[in-house]
Amino acid sequence: MASLAKRGNKYYVVYLYQTEDGATKQKWESFKTLTEAKIRKKEVEYQKAKQELVVPDCITMNELLDQYIELHGKNHWAMSTYDRCVQVINNYIRPALGNKKINEITTRHMEAFYQRLLKTPMVGSKKPKEEAFVKTGVIREIHKLIRNCFNQAIKWELIDKNPTINAMVPKHKPKKREIWNAETLFRAVELCEDEGLKLCLQLSFACTLRSGEVLGLTWDCVDVSEKAMKSGAPCIYIRKELQRVSKEAFERLERKDVIFVFPESSKRTKTCLVLKTPKTESSIRRVFLPMSVAEMLIEHKRKQDQEKEMLGDEYRDYKLVVCSPFGTPREQTNIEDALKKLIRDHDLPDIVFHSIRHASITYKLKLNGGDVKAVQGDSGHSQSVMVTDVYSHILDENRKMNADLFEKAFYSGKGVVEEAENKAAPAQDSTMETIMKLLGNPEAVALMKQLISAVESQNK
Repeated sequence: MASLAKRGNKYYVVYLYQTEDGATKQKWESFKTLTEAKIRKKEVEYQKAKQELVVPDCITMNELLDQYIELHGKNHWAMSTYDRCVQVINNYIRPALGNKKINEITTRHMEAFYQRLLKTPMVGSKKPKEEAFVKTGVIREIHKLIRNCFNQAIKWELIDKNPTINAMVPKHKPKKREIWNAETLFRAVELCEDEGLKLCLQLSFACTLRSGEVLGLTWDCVDVSEKAMKSGAPCIYIRKELQRVSKEAFERLERKDVIFVFPESSKRTKTCLVLKTPKTESSIRRVFLPMSVAEMLIEHKRKQDQEKEMLGDEYRDYKLVVCSPFGTPREQTNIEDALKKLIRDHDLPDIVFHSIRHASITYKLKLNGGDVKAVQGDSGHSQSVMVTDVYSHILDENRKMNADLFEKAFYSGKGVVEEAENKAAPAQDSTMETIMKLLGNPEAVALMKQLISAVESQNK
């Protein structure tokens, strides 16, 4: 068993463990919040019950990383995050810092490490050598990962301070993601001959969906019933997403968040295709459909049912909205390839599928007058800043309109200011007309007299 204790502003998880030579020792692990301490207490009790207790006690960076993956990563990372973090650790952090003692790593060591990364080849890059060095965006990702790792080491009382806190990280200039304007998008939809891709584009744009959410949408999460259509509230529920994950992450995380595993086409593959819950609680949401898109789904369901009936037992019915003609899933790489082909065949502006989601957020912010919370409800972001700072694009037509408004209001001597003055007089005339009409109505006059009498009696 483990117990909780509080000393000053810190909370501690206290438990007994046995060393390799059989001696029994007491371990104190510190945490900033009671919630973190309770989570760690449950981890300790669970691991002791399975006789798999791992006591955070390490000397080198490699040992700390092992503990970090085991104690923190397995409990906090989704499968895709687990794969990404383990790759970053094995490819960049271990080779440079793995053999160093953690209590000897300083801020100066970290800054030197980040500078060396700028001249380190990217693992698996297909670009020419002169373009294949680690990018600043990846370095920032590495910094964030190591910073969190050292924070855990402080909680485990392995070190006193985090050497990354004051370390200078190379400046990063995010690459602007290009989007289609509405005209280009609907032109692309008209030109598209791939019905699956066409539906994906419509759903992503209308509902602000990620590709995995579109491809993981099942018919039990779609409400285009007669009742919903009559009430003007057809909608979809985002409760699943389609994702290909590594079998290592699948096994190490013990099927974490997995709802369904699709049959494998080959036993030799190192990955598997799954339906899983969305990555955050805020991603689980309801999104209302434009009526035209709802009608598209109704027609799509009708055609899909016909195909199912024609193919009989050959159809693999996974209840997926977007699927192959035989019912099997269409993966993200398949949709991206289909989009690239559409762009290439019709000389459209080059984008990736995720850009459609960006365009959706941008237009929703524009049409609803900047109601960030409403858009955040559709996009499923946990923080509204992701909507405003990262995903919204300022459309050129809006910027041109701002210039036109300034010209009319301040430079041409006509327009907004003059129009506002001209509108003032009719407003007064309209008010007088209303008063005259009221005075001509006996009931309105009687009501006004009652109100006046009531006010006079209160004043007395």
